[in-house]
Amino acid sequence: MNEAPLALALSGISFLMAVIWGPPLLRVLRHFHIGKIIRVEGPHSHITKMGTPTMGGVMFIAPVTLLTILLNAASLLGLNVLGRSVLLPLGTLVVYSILGMVDDWEGVRGVRKGIGMRARTKFFLQVIIATFIGLILKYVLDVPEMFWPGLQLEIPLGIFYIPIAIVAIVGFSNAVNLTDGLDGLAGLISATAFTAYGAIALFQGQIFLGRFCFTLVGAIFGFLWFNVYPAQLFMGDTGSLALGATLGVVALMTGQWLLLPIIAIIPLSETLSVMLQVAYFKLTGGMRLFKMSPLHHHFELSGWSETQVVQRFWLVSLIASLMGIALALI
Repeated sequence: MNEAPLALALSGISFLMAVIWGPPLLRVLRHFHIGKIIRVEGPHSHITKMGTPTMGGVMFIAPVTLLTILLNAASLLGLNVLGRSVLLPLGTLVVYSILGMVDDWEGVRGVRKGIGMRARTKFFLQVIIATFIGLILKYVLDVPEMFWPGLQLEIPLGIFYIPIAIVAIVGFSNAVNLTDGLDGLAGLISATAFTAYGAIALFQGQIFLGRFCFTLVGAIFGFLWFNVYPAQLFMGDTGSLALGATLGVVALMTGQWLLLPIIAIIPLSETLSVMLQVAYFKLTGGMRLFKMSPLHHHFELSGWSETQVVQRFWLVSLIASLMGIALALI
């Protein structure tokens, strides 16, 4: 782990960059009245969040993009800090953030104000982008297709790799999006997951990927400086779609994507709660399995405060991430 100090240094730099440019971004978002519209069917306690600036994902995406591009350019001068392999997760971060930004704009200022982009349209675009990414992973970067915990041998997946990649990228893009419902929740969960995969990448010798993960972690913590309760801004789909998709790509690049449901257990649970709620509602003719979905709202309505939900979900995520790292190192 001789590479850990530089990875942590990059994390610190990206944190400072995010914190420094946070206040100017907040002023811009407030000036253009890009504020969150709270849906009436949500918990009543969230009404006070109405008008809080959204699209805050730009706060961590911009410094990560700038830092990654600059460090790749530095390789021309002989400085071997970040390699071209990280351009794919970076590209994923940027492309999905643009998709999320369009969705946020539609929901705040567009013709579908309060609703956002049509779900089918968004899902279709996510799948198209994920298919392209999957092809690059398999045929351009030639990443390890799958590692089974306890075995150090790569397991080839053949034609099944592309659909698995699509499910991982699109699935966790939407999973993190569903998790983004409480102040600081999606940011803390995502930072923990990227820390886990950054450590796994470093242990596997994927130095550049590990450094990228820690660069992103630092920027997310910079965002959390403004997003923890009471939040001054939200990441919106601009941030949540991008984080989830990038997490899927990073997991695929390490070959340890089987551990993703463990490391990202909270986003997975949030998604399953929505699916179960909808299925139970249809099967029973209107009855509900949870008081409200996604899962964090169920616990809110059960009497937990917002900060209790966030802290306890994060503790579960932390333990699950440690388990994921342990399984990767067996």
